[in-house]
Amino acid sequence: MSEAVAAAVRVVRESGLPHETSSMFTSLEGEWDEVMDVVKRATEAAGRYGSRVSLVLKADIRPGWTGQMDAKVARVEERLSSWQD
Repeated sequence: MSEAVAAAVRVVRESGLPHETSSMFTSLEGEWDEVMDVVKRATEAAGRYGSRVSLVLKADIRPGWTGQMDAKVARVEERLSSWQD
């Protein structure tokens, strides 16, 4: 399965859009049409390695906001640092 996942992640990385890959998910940030194009191409890339692809899609649509993948984490880290004993 890692080969199929790697093929999909390669498409995401080559897209040039802000992204982050963890052990379970790849997050992607951008305008709806460009993100959905990358999702489609990544799904197609993974599909070359088997007879089906399972896809979990979660969208946070917030017009006018960019850079939130990093900003959200930064806000949490800021709160955590203020709670130090």
